[in-house]
Amino acid sequence: MAPNEEWGLKDKVAIVTGGGAAGDGIGNGRAACILLARAGAKVLVVDRDLALAERTVAMIAGEGGTAAAVSYDVTISAQCEAMVADAVSRWGRLDCLDNNVGIGGRATVVEETEERWANIMKVNVDSMFLTCKHAIPAMIRTAGGGSIVNISSISALRPRGLTAYSVSKGAVIALTQAVAVDHGPDGIRSNCVFPGPVYTPMVYAKGLTEQARDTRRRASVMGREGNGWDIGMAVRFLLSEQARFITGQILGVDGGATLVGPSRSSD
Repeated sequence: MAPNEEWGLKDKVAIVTGGGAAGDGIGNGRAACILLARAGAKVLVVDRDLALAERTVAMIAGEGGTAAAVSYDVTISAQCEAMVADAVSRWGRLDCLDNNVGIGGRATVVEETEERWANIMKVNVDSMFLTCKHAIPAMIRTAGGGSIVNISSISALRPRGLTAYSVSKGAVIALTQAVAVDHGPDGIRSNCVFPGPVYTPMVYAKGLTEQARDTRRRASVMGREGNGWDIGMAVRFLLSEQARFITGQILGVDGGATLVGPSRSSD
């Protein structure tokens, strides 16, 4: 596979967390891994389930790209530090970070338990804080700067009974913009993507009925769902040199759902 050099990502090194997916399915993280590799980046595919990360790497290798599969717990600081050191030791630098890890939960503030609330915040917010905490110094030291994309959700802007999840994804937006302000002078760009109704392995693992899927389609002004490739393409753009003057921005990849779409019954 000859890399597509128009992105300015050839020989750059990227970490993608949540880079696996069930079977050959294309989730947000796996799509980003494949697209970054197609652009010539070397990709550290991180997933809690190593087998899922290895499948992503096999797909990349099948196209002639460069990637490695690893399993780290990104809610633990020492694991994040080791993850970053792993990428640098393999390829000598770190340029890009794509944070995809997240879990959901359906409950109001009254219904939610303290334990579930804390766990959602740990997975959805603490993980991104910790990966950024350890990645940014490595980016500055090895590459003179870098680019970060954090995945939020339409739920951050349109809460609907997913309270802990919505709050956590709102915090992701705030974290993204704080990093942009704090580390812009260090050559770090930080942006955020919020997906709308996209059909990914994590979504269809819930066993959505056709009626539920139709509701999701109607939430988009385009009358259809997106998929992992749509999110991956947005991530590749924001990590690339084509977005070199873009930082602190929140990019909705939602088919216009935040504009006029009716409330959806599920993500």
